[in-house]
Amino acid sequence: MNPVDTAARVAESTGNAGADGFAAVLADGAADGRWLVDGDGVRRPLPVARWHGDAEPAVAALVGRCAGPTLDLGCGPGRLTVALTRAGRTTVGVDVSATAVRLTRARGAVALHRDLFDPLPGEGRWAHAVLIDGNIGIGGEPIELLRRCRELLDSGGTVLVELEPPGAGLWQGQARVAAAHGTGRLLLGPAFRWARLDVRAVHPVAEAAGLAVRQVFRRGRRWFGELTPGR
Repeated sequence: MNPVDTAARVAESTGNAGADGFAAVLADGAADGRWLVDGDGVRRPLPVARWHGDAEPAVAALVGRCAGPTLDLGCGPGRLTVALTRAGRTTVGVDVSATAVRLTRARGAVALHRDLFDPLPGEGRWAHAVLIDGNIGIGGEPIELLRRCRELLDSGGTVLVELEPPGAGLWQGQARVAAAHGTGRLLLGPAFRWARLDVRAVHPVAEAAGLAVRQVFRRGRRWFGELTPGR
């Protein structure tokens, strides 16, 4: 059965801190000067224009690895969801941001406004679950996140996850979305739990989640892992 058938601105600039730290970024496809600031002070630029654009070569490579019904977890504005749909894959995007879901639907793809830990259609029957653009960080607990992905897959399914380059290891902590202000200071959004996982640390994390690393591969400067349910 087809699984589908079972089925602003940053806080300090408005004074209204929403639950979704990325909502302001997703709302403005032309935004620049946006960063993810970790609790340890590391500031990483957010590729907002890329998220709102068409699928880049690295995403096209992921599409080629999806042969059946696919969940795009943390779909954002939906470029992967759209690419998979156009490739003929049954695909559903999932995001806690209403803005992200609206943008994905406006591009002609299916998306659910839902926390990925909430009940989802077709649990246990999806062929693939995808976590790209740093989405392994969702919730700040990669083991729990990958366990959830395992619950969603059928016995032969795979998790496709974007990873940090070698050397980053596993980092877990608080993060905030930041925007540049005309005064030169950063405006910080609400804090949320986040994580990063590199190509070496993914092995013990996957094992703890009941998954095995089938392959780690690189596309340009970006790294990915393909994980399968362990035995």
